[in-house]
Amino acid sequence: MKSDAIVLLSGGIDSAACAHFLRDNGFSIRALFVDYGQKAAPFEKRSAEALSNLLGAELDSVLLRSPTHFGAGEIAGRNAFLVFAALLTGQLRTGVIALGIHSGTTYYDCSTAFAQSLDRLLAEHTDGRVRLSTPFIAWSKKNIFDYYKTSKLPIELTYSCESGQMPTCGRCLSCRDRRMLGC
Repeated sequence: MKSDAIVLLSGGIDSAACAHFLRDNGFSIRALFVDYGQKAAPFEKRSAEALSNLLGAELDSVLLRSPTHFGAGEIAGRNAFLVFAALLTGQLRTGVIALGIHSGTTYYDCSTAFAQSLDRLLAEHTDGRVRLSTPFIAWSKKNIFDYYKTSKLPIELTYSCESGQMPTCGRCLSCRDRRMLGC
């Protein structure tokens, strides 16, 4: 019997690899894309749609409008918000909500402490029926990229520019990561 998972799918390498990893480890996956006013939302959503089709996952979308427009850099509370948005969609009664976060970043919401705290909150809100899954929490960006390539996932379907530009800006952390990885 498969366990259910909602994977927060941004359209980037990490979340796509996370969805693939869980699917290949016996989870029945759904994907969730959240447009919270980030500049990259149109490009990210297009990638999330293509990746969810490739992975055979149904894609749900959530739209939040705020007077704040988010660009490049750390956004306080973003991953916690995304996880609770997944919980609020009501698509998951039992299983996991998954994030493709990894080691090697200074952002608190990519840390083991964050993941443990959020997992506890999810368990408390759902009587233990829904938990947080962060399969790459101890992996580096390079480890995830190597997994992505080994899995023969198409890099051209992903989008990762925090500035929301096409062609990509080449300056934000996501663009620098891609350049470092040789994407």
